Amino acid sequence: MALLPQTATSTDPLTATDETDHVNAPGLQAFVIGLFFVMGGLTSLNDVVIPKLKDLFTLNYMQAMLVQTAFFAAYALIGIPGAALVRRVGYMRGAVFGLLTMMAGCLLFIPASSSAIFGLFLFALFVLAAGVTVVQVVANPLVSMLGPPDTAPSRLTFAQAFNSLGTVVFPIAGSALILGSLANVNADQLTGAALDAYRMAETQTVVRTYIGLAITLAIVAGVVWMNRNRLRGEKHEAGSLLHSLDLLRLPRFRFGTLCIFLYVGAEVAIGSLIVNYLELQSTMGLAQKAAGDHIPLYWGGALVGRFIGAAVMRSVDPGKVLAANAAGAIALIALSANTGGMLAGYSLLAVGLMNSIMFPTIFSLASEGLGKRAAEGSGLICVAIVGGAIIPPVTGHLADVGGSLQIALTLPALCYGVIAAFGVFARRRG
Repeated sequence: MALLPQTATSTDPLTATDETDHVNAPGLQAFVIGLFFVMGGLTSLNDVVIPKLKDLFTLNYMQAMLVQTAFFAAYALIGIPGAALVRRVGYMRGAVFGLLTMMAGCLLFIPASSSAIFGLFLFALFVLAAGVTVVQVVANPLVSMLGPPDTAPSRLTFAQAFNSLGTVVFPIAGSALILGSLANVNADQLTGAALDAYRMAETQTVVRTYIGLAITLAIVAGVVWMNRNRLRGEKHEAGSLLHSLDLLRLPRFRFGTLCIFLYVGAEVAIGSLIVNYLELQSTMGLAQKAAGDHIPLYWGGALVGRFIGAAVMRSVDPGKVLAANAAGAIALIALSANTGGMLAGYSLLAVGLMNSIMFPTIFSLASEGLGKRAAEGSGLICVAIVGGAIIPPVTGHLADVGGSLQIALTLPALCYGVIAAFGVFARRRG
């Protein structure tokens, strides 16, 4: 089996003194898997919310992508403070804080709906994402520490498969609950009081969905709180913001953090455009509800690929697997943009399969060897997830200016090109 590159030793002042520090937490894997499931589901639900709000508020593509900007901007603002919180209170209590913050974000959809103001929806999504960020800071390094370092990419990929399971399950329910009624009314044909009444009534469907999610999150937070003392052997290294930023002096960590930015941005941009892309007459010409029903195929590809990748990376160098998947994503985007009909639609959906191992593999390769500084590294990497706030609206702007969603797909393809380069770089030892 190809061993992972060693990027830090016990003498490296930028990292913890003992890379072999592990946590002893029998049965904790189930809790971590549950966290991944919830995070994935809530994130992918944005792909259903975007066309809903685009219709309700008659937005253009760039304005609709502000949903992703509001959601992923939280990673930039909360990532490092979230890491500081986890260092202070520990992984389990940090997870509870994140879950309760997510619940608060869901409940904020109630006043957002009563006012039918787009900006309030964006604020509710930001609060929800703030909680997701804290849970993300907890979950990724914790999985890496629940076993030996040389199998960390495989282990994290397996856990992330349940993140993908959430991205499949949530949009199926969300498409039925949130998009279902859009087939009956066209908001573009309404004006004045009729439009206001339509917006108020339709936002209630979004609210009911998120109230259900808030109840679920409260239950999960309660279960985690009851098990808050099960984690033994947990260690963290205290430090300031500047102390955390010095991790960026490590070339591999810096390159990997950039690739997280690009990967999340590309994945979210494509996922956010799928409904509109499949509606095009040049692709599959589907109705909005039918197009929304195809979103699980995109995230389902990631689900299948992560289970496969977890097994493959036990015998194949993770850097090679990452480079191959990124090249595959570029090829599928090129095929989709230069063809039409079902081939164009399904080839773009198949990018989800290529995405499957990217986040966990990039995370593991970038943060290997951080030891007691794992929470700090996870916080910085979570900041890089802000790519999901920046690249999607830029992609949407390219679609607006260029007059074609196919042209806009050039930006995600470029992102995957850089990721492929990191896969090659990460194969180097030392």
